[in-house]
Amino acid sequence: MNQISPLAYIHPEAQLGDNNVIGPFCYIDRNTVIGDNNVLQNSVTINYGARIGNGNEFFAGGSISAKPQDLKFKGEDSVCEIGDNNSFRENVNISRGTASKGTTQIGNNCLLMENVHVAHDCFLGNNLIIGNSTKLAGEVIVDDNAIISAAVLCHQFCRIAGYVMIQGGSRFSLDIPPYIIAGREPTRYCGINIIGLRRRGYTAETIDLIHNAYRLLYSKTVRQEGIDAIKQELPITKEVEYIIQFVQSSQRGIIR
Repeated sequence: MNQISPLAYIHPEAQLGDNNVIGPFCYIDRNTVIGDNNVLQNSVTINYGARIGNGNEFFAGGSISAKPQDLKFKGEDSVCEIGDNNSFRENVNISRGTASKGTTQIGNNCLLMENVHVAHDCFLGNNLIIGNSTKLAGEVIVDDNAIISAAVLCHQFCRIAGYVMIQGGSRFSLDIPPYIIAGREPTRYCGINIIGLRRRGYTAETIDLIHNAYRLLYSKTVRQEGIDAIKQELPITKEVEYIIQFVQSSQRGIIR
């Protein structure tokens, strides 16, 4: 049974699962689907097009599946898809998609801290931590297991790889490759995310291999030359392959 405050508004066409808690002053629009065991604390707005899984918690002031802040948006039908077991702290704003991709998507087990903004058509993976007041512009991709600190500004169309740590206050318009720490001003490569990798069970041998891959990559001024050096001198494990594929596929270029 759902627990719904008498001070909340739920559109008759909204679809709610079971065992949800809907606090006072929440607003749930039409064309929304909410699964089971979600908590909307108070003053949370679930806008048109939201597709929410199970076990999520939304703190006060959140706006989910908001109209995109994109002048090219002409009211086309689009959605915002959210997975399971996420925590969205106070005043988190997530836009739904546009005609470009049609959806904004967030995976499972993510923590988005206070005042985070996720713009239209972003694709966020699983097990992410995104710090207070960080802003992701349109069509940004964030791979699994990334940590983005507070007050980070990410340009549209960028991709942030998995297992990275981005230092607070960073701003960038290039892609962030896997397993590294990114920071300083301007944002650049600051070494391997050793502590994060150790916490996730990576061995010293694997961490050393990742370090050597970046040593070779950044020793060359031409991206392809760095990739060729990695292929010639290192065993191609899944971690090295991830680095190679990410760098080769980067449309904006990677930080250095």
